[in-house]
Amino acid sequence: MGSDHGGVELKDFLAGVLRSKNIDVQDLGTHGSESVDYPDFGRLVSQQVSQGEADRGILICTTGIGMSILANKYPNVRAALVQDRETARTSREHNDANVLVLAGATTEPALAREILEIWINTPFAGGRHQRRLDKITEIERDLGTQKHQRKEREGS
Repeated sequence: MGSDHGGVELKDFLAGVLRSKNIDVQDLGTHGSESVDYPDFGRLVSQQVSQGEADRGILICTTGIGMSILANKYPNVRAALVQDRETARTSREHNDANVLVLAGATTEPALAREILEIWINTPFAGGRHQRRLDKITEIERDLGTQKHQRKEREGS
């Protein structure tokens, strides 16, 4: 889990919810209300998920938008900015989202708890949805290859 100052209260609340369910939580910060830059904390969580060091992550900033943009830069990360129960369900069922992003300023704790529980307990449906995720993985590979080729051309 990670947040900026705009999401620290909600992060702390949800960390408590997860711990009460005996779910291991690694809180990567921030830990106070002093202004910080969300990329510093979003990067820590996104890297762990991207590299397979964590199965899933949770990111919270004031609007959730910045964390979503940042997290989705990482290969193998499928971050979903979730604002209601239905998108919590479909983000897992259809997209196999592995990073939940919430808006600290507009998501009430009770709703955040419901979103979290749905998100944790909803399995990926596979089938036609897997085919779509495979296409995303292929695009990630293609973009990596293009970037690599561009660097080689620039160096020659």
